[in-house]
Order: sequence, then structure tokens, then C-alpha cells
Amino acid sequence: MDGRTGQRDESGWKHFRPLANLSVSICSADAPEIKAGYRLQQVKSDLYGDRMQPDIEAWDSWHPRDLAARMEGADFPWFVAGGWAIDLFLGAPTRDHEDLEIAVASSFFETLPPRFPEFDFWVPQGERKLAPMSTETLAGESHQTWAYERAAQVWRFDVFREPHDGDTWICRRDASIRRPYPEVFELSVDGIPYLRPEICLLFKAKAVRDKDRADFEAVLPRMSPTQRAWLHNALERVHPGNDWISATE
Repeated sequence: MDGRTGQRDESGWKHFRPLANLSVSICSADAPEIKAGYRLQQVKSDLYGDRMQPDIEAWDSWHPRDLAARMEGADFPWFVAGGWAIDLFLGAPTRDHEDLEIAVASSFFETLPPRFPEFDFWVPQGERKLAPMSTETLAGESHQTWAYERAAQVWRFDVFREPHDGDTWICRRDASIRRPYPEVFELSVDGIPYLRPEICLLFKAKAVRDKDRADFEAVLPRMSPTQRAWLHNALERVHPGNDWISATE
């Protein structure tokens, strides 16, 4: 892989650098302090206080390019997920997107908030409820973390904290489904990492909405036989009886 789009070696993500013209490494002296002991409780106290929950409908999501520019130099696994990942695979927008979802290896999540000091991070707590990011809320059931830009008073992106074992991705729906990171994401022509379509569709199969069906129909003809076979087998294991199983035979 060339310097324009990044580089990966046999170890997977350890030398991953999405995008070109990297300006700041997260380990540089100019970057925010990022350590294993990053104090999420202190962040909660300093940023949130007794602030009321923002309007959950106030979404004005970034384009993946905007997010990728802020992630320059990241040396941990992250990639665009959801519907935007489908469009990055296809190489062009196929529908409108009301949000932007990215996935990050869970043990590296604490290095992400310092990249966005103008944001508050909130964790879904059930139907229409959110709680400020803290050690406790991050340890809860939700794998999502919404990013709220304070000045604009809108949500910009949603972070999925994904389980992993070193450089091996683990499916949060079935821990027996595992893949090395080089088999989990690809890079767009602009160097933006995105979740491979067969994995994206596996997650979309849980509760198929109109937009999920549109994504499936748009991407299925472009998937390789290997990708279709992986999706078929994963669906049989995770979502038996799903209509997409017969379509991927």
C-alpha cells in the first residue's frame, strides 16, 4: 500500500496510517495527553457537570472525510461503519445518511475523546436516554458513544466500541466470529477506512429497515463470491431464518 492511502503490514493495524500528509501523531509532544490512565471521570466532571441531555434528534452528521481528517495519524484500528461504509465500498453516495457511525477497537477508545476537545461524549442508556461518558457508563451494556459538538449544538458522529483480542476483531453478536483486522476493513480511494460490506450487512440483518434493504440490494451484486459466502455462513449462525441467507447462496 502506498503513502497516499496508508500502509498495513502482516501485523494488521499496528502501522496503520489512513490518509496522506499526516500532520500530528497522537504520540507527539503537540498532541493532547493520551495515556492508558486517561481519566474519564475527570472528563465527565470538567466538561459535563450537571448539563442536561442534548436533544437526541439534533443530528447534523459529518461526512466521513471530515471525521477522517481529524483521525489523521491514528495508529489503532478505526473505520467507518453503517450505511456510509456501504457507499465508500461502492465509490459513490447511494442514499442520504442521517448519521455517521465509526468503529474503534474498544481498548483504544480512550485515545479518541482527546482528539475532539470541543465535543461532549454521551452513552445511550435505553429508549431516548443518554448519560455523560464516564467509567461507569462505558462499562455498561451499550457499545455506542455519541459525539456532540457543543458550539453547534448538534450530534456529529457515533462511535462503536468494538471487542477485539489484540489485532483480531471479535463480532459483538457472536464472539466465535473473528477476523484479523486486515480482513475487516478496506480503504476508499480517498484513504478512508471502512468496514467491509459483508460484515456491515451482518449487523444490518438484525432488524432490516428500508434503508438496510436498499443497502443490501445495492451492494450484493458488487460483492465477491468469498464475501457472499462469508455473509451467508455468518447469517446462518447469528440470524438464522433471515431472508438474506437464501439471497447469498
